[in-house]
Amino acid sequence: MSSRMCRRREFQPARCHGRSSRLECVALAVFAGMILSMTSGCALAAPAYSFFPSAPSGLVEEYVDRLQASYRDVKTLRAEFVQTFISGGRTRVESGTAYFARGGKMRWDYREPEVKMFLSDGKKLMLYVPAEKQLTRSPAKSSDDARVPFRLLLSHLNLRRVFGRTEFADPAFKREPGDKVLRALPKHEDEDGYHDVFLELTPAFDIHRLVIRYADQSSMEFEFSRIERNVRLDPDLFHFNPPAGVEIIEKAE
Repeated sequence: MSSRMCRRREFQPARCHGRSSRLECVALAVFAGMILSMTSGCALAAPAYSFFPSAPSGLVEEYVDRLQASYRDVKTLRAEFVQTFISGGRTRVESGTAYFARGGKMRWDYREPEVKMFLSDGKKLMLYVPAEKQLTRSPAKSSDDARVPFRLLLSHLNLRRVFGRTEFADPAFKREPGDKVLRALPKHEDEDGYHDVFLELTPAFDIHRLVIRYADQSSMEFEFSRIERNVRLDPDLFHFNPPAGVEIIEKAE
């Protein structure tokens, strides 16, 4: 798969969200403590995890309530991330630092294997690749990119609105000691485009790992570390003026 072809898929992976409102929480349920979460590349075989039916539903509901409550006073987040996309027997791994702020703002600074930036100022999404001298802009609401839901993490963390069912994952799911794992299923898989989502949460409700599995056997995984809540962030971090000579591609809504 060529890098340019992968990048097109990275910016608009329709399968990641079928409905932006529903996958808003997938990613949402994704980073900020829940927040913390497609890119180019290709991938690993989807892990065969299952839900844990023996766990009383009341315990799951209580845990979800505590998770959502833990983010009510969070205004900013910063974390290191490793993003892994697996598809067709190929794997692509990327890493960098992600920043989130209320108002739908986020910034993903990629360092490896290629320097690039994925930014949302609350209205527009921007993908800037310095090596190609190219900036792609798109309305935030129209994109199906897997990272888009993350921008709502600090505003509307509501798993019940987004998912059809949430369970504790089977104990066989590999996790760090002390962490808990939720498995969430879509309300309508044929519309939402993903099969299920796994959220590995630390005792402090920080999202250590997020795994999205798609119906075509591909998967996207975000692993977060050094998560900091309510960290001081410069507002200019979420604004970007491209250097002279950069090609700007505008994508319509």
